[in-house]
Amino acid sequence: MSYSLSLYRFSGGELAEPDMDVVRAVLSPVRAGREKVGDGVTEYWIRAADGSEAEVGIFESFVSVENPQAGDVWKIVIELTDRLGAGILIPSGAFLCPEGMRAQLPKGMEDDSVFVPAITLAAFERAAGPFTNPLT
Repeated sequence: MSYSLSLYRFSGGELAEPDMDVVRAVLSPVRAGREKVGDGVTEYWIRAADGSEAEVGIFESFVSVENPQAGDVWKIVIELTDRLGAGILIPSGAFLCPEGMRAQLPKGMEDDSVFVPAITLAAFERAAGPFTNPLT
């Protein structure tokens, strides 16, 4: 079964481009293959110290995380989300985001959002509920 997440950042009610300097600072040290650039996407295959992996795609207006394995790779995904100032669209359809993003969301998006003081692994696990436990 595949699993994917999308990371989004908003500014003034509009999608904001991911900061590639932040992306490279977080992902380059854990890159398991060459950075691939093409067709409007920059792709990373990342591996945490415990061997867990994920595929990460950086698009013009969001970040896609595909097939993250159980383990420390989740800590990298959470760090990337936090450092980008982004929120996570989880498979249930809820948008997990920091409280500070509330004023930046598009009109009406608050209703489907879960606001937390900061994006942490614990906050993600609570929001994702029984659908996933990224550490097992």
